Amino acid sequence: MAYNVSEKIISSHLIEGEMQSQSLIGIRIDQTLTQDATGTLAYLQFEAMGVPKVKTELSVSYVDHNTLQTSFENADDHRYLQSVAKKYGLIFSRPGNGICHQLHLERFGIPGKTLLGSDSHTPTGGGIGMISMGAGGLDVALAMAGEPFYLKMPNIVEVCLDGKLSEWTSAKDVILELLRRLSVKGGVNKIFEFTGKGIESLSVPERATITNMGTELGATTSIFPSDKITKKFMESEGRGSQWQRIEADKGAEYSESISIDLDKLEPMIAKPHMPDNVVKISEIEGINVSQVAIGSCTNSSYKDLALVSEVLKEKTVHPNVSLVVSPGSKQVLSMIVEDGHLKNIVDAGGRILECTCGPCIGMGQAPTSEGTSLRTFNRNFKGRSGTKDADIYLVSPEVAVAAALYGVITDPRKLGRYPKVEMPDKFEINDNMFIFPTESGKDVEILRGPNIKPVPRNESLKDPLRGSVLLKTGDNITTDDIMPAGAKILPLRSNIPKISEYTFERIDKDFPSRAKTKGGGFIIGGSNYGQGSSREHAAIAPMFLGVKAVIAKSFARIHHANLINFGIVPLTFSDEKDYDRIDFGDELVIEIGDFSNIICKNTTKKESYKLNKNLLSRDLELLKAGGALNYVYNKMRR
Repeated sequence: MAYNVSEKIISSHLIEGEMQSQSLIGIRIDQTLTQDATGTLAYLQFEAMGVPKVKTELSVSYVDHNTLQTSFENADDHRYLQSVAKKYGLIFSRPGNGICHQLHLERFGIPGKTLLGSDSHTPTGGGIGMISMGAGGLDVALAMAGEPFYLKMPNIVEVCLDGKLSEWTSAKDVILELLRRLSVKGGVNKIFEFTGKGIESLSVPERATITNMGTELGATTSIFPSDKITKKFMESEGRGSQWQRIEADKGAEYSESISIDLDKLEPMIAKPHMPDNVVKISEIEGINVSQVAIGSCTNSSYKDLALVSEVLKEKTVHPNVSLVVSPGSKQVLSMIVEDGHLKNIVDAGGRILECTCGPCIGMGQAPTSEGTSLRTFNRNFKGRSGTKDADIYLVSPEVAVAAALYGVITDPRKLGRYPKVEMPDKFEINDNMFIFPTESGKDVEILRGPNIKPVPRNESLKDPLRGSVLLKTGDNITTDDIMPAGAKILPLRSNIPKISEYTFERIDKDFPSRAKTKGGGFIIGGSNYGQGSSREHAAIAPMFLGVKAVIAKSFARIHHANLINFGIVPLTFSDEKDYDRIDFGDELVIEIGDFSNIICKNTTKKESYKLNKNLLSRDLELLKAGGALNYVYNKMRR
């Protein structure tokens, strides 16, 4: 049988189920990664399982999100994460080492392996030929405990790239074009697999830019083959022996095929406030720009920053523009220092930030009020920047640096000669900011600060579910809408009682107090509910406040899984018109039964609605137990 790349890797890791579209499969996870915004909760959950040591081939705990230390919380969490890594056999990446996805690609990614990360942009690893998926921290904790990762077998979609990118057009424009065509929910339960002659001209960092932002399509993951380009990259990182060729068999089949002619692609831009609000840059030139931010796990590679440097050489940033640059890793920062590229950026007026996520998650560098910020990031949700009324655009480094010089949104093709920037034959290798496990962790003390609290657990499922409608939302509600990020709230990530006070802060500040007063209840959502970050706080905080079920038109994949993991029942309308018949404050009774015929009775309006479940057999077991933590705890003690 002819297999595509995705099927080859999944089949070699298949533990349960069959590779039939949308059927339940369980796969072995080789590697895991966490970052500090999600890792503290993941490791608290791992501790609760009572497993003495991680059971994966390799697990890495990165600190890259919350490095801004305005109080003790972040510092305490970093200390906790380091002690956990030492005790349970993980690699610990110290603050300042870089962003988890770029670092993992550089130092640990291996073609043909599976990677599960507690960050939605873990699919970055697909640029090197891995099945890399984002998930909630609890799923990652389970993988570290040796449990399979369960998911629906995705449909494999071929994206055939023909031709070659023109000057001033970049890999970022490829994924923006896909978002323009398919929308932020166009990839749900799909893997995008890239093929065609066009991939031969794309370096691994460029491929990683594309797979990284495949997350914004709602995709399970995205992947490139492991070919000669991959081999060259791994050799340049001193890891050539770990390379293997993985390409689709002749005659491999896909559920559908999409073609993009790279020759015809133009510089693109995502307008506020959604990554799929994409147009050609030429359509909106001339808008004044107050801030340009270059970096994030999407666009902070050596090649990205070297290009920006060459454009800025002997020039000065426009007086009305604040330019900030975040290198993706210490490796990249060291190399642009060594070869003079950093000097060009600094001399031009660029401000250099830490090798962290930083502004991408609202951790500093908020734009001016009513400002316009162009960012090489992956998300531009309203308010995510830290300034509620700012307009945030997503662009390539080429478009970003053009705006930094001209002070307005500018087609980068007006910059003239395209700088010739080559990938290094050999990257600088210095792993001194990784702490590798060297001893038995049996006697290692876990160091906890006062902000680190035990993980709350849900009760087992009650039938029927009773309560009032606590909140009714529209379409495309993000996990940032449910649980905001930023410097104010993220430091509370290991304290669920405290962070729950900010649930739905951007939509309804009274939600937490109302949920407590009412003894919990229900949320009514529109389509694509829960898109965005994998932060499971967007599920566990509502659970803590007593939310029993979310009824929506449709759900984003990771959030749907997180709701199940914490015992909140995700349900969809059998008839979407029923969404309009339910109002805030209505009293509902949901009869679950055996999940085969779910009826919602609106006792306020004396109406009934049929609800659907998108649940597999394992999901039902988790929900009955009150969530995955209860389920696993009970399982391990049988």
